[in-house]
Amino acid sequence: MKFITAIILTALLAFISGLLSFSPWWGFAITSFLVALLVHQKAGKAFLAGFLGLLLLWCGLAWWIDMQNHGVLSARIASVLPLGGNSMLLILVTGVVGGLVAGFAAMSGSYLRSSSKS
Repeated sequence: MKFITAIILTALLAFISGLLSFSPWWGFAITSFLVALLVHQKAGKAFLAGFLGLLLLWCGLAWWIDMQNHGVLSARIASVLPLGGNSMLLILVTGVVGGLVAGFAAMSGSYLRSSSKS
């Protein structure tokens, strides 16, 4: 239950931090770190919760933006990158990059919490 709670909190707080105009693109790392501090899990589960929360959020948002402009922008960007013009692969790469940042931030939060107890 903690794992699913951490995934939902990570995605929700990252979405809210993205809505703030003064927050940088990496502001979700701070929220992932805080979620890992608040929801106690081992480091591996914290990483996975942060990773999945942001992967789902960013893939969903990138897909939504892609649908709004009928895939024109993502197809052009995917043709510039070595993705063979595959816009779905670009959406997946976008989610993985965000997921890795959030996962490592959550793992750091989990390690900080466990080190402060000892």
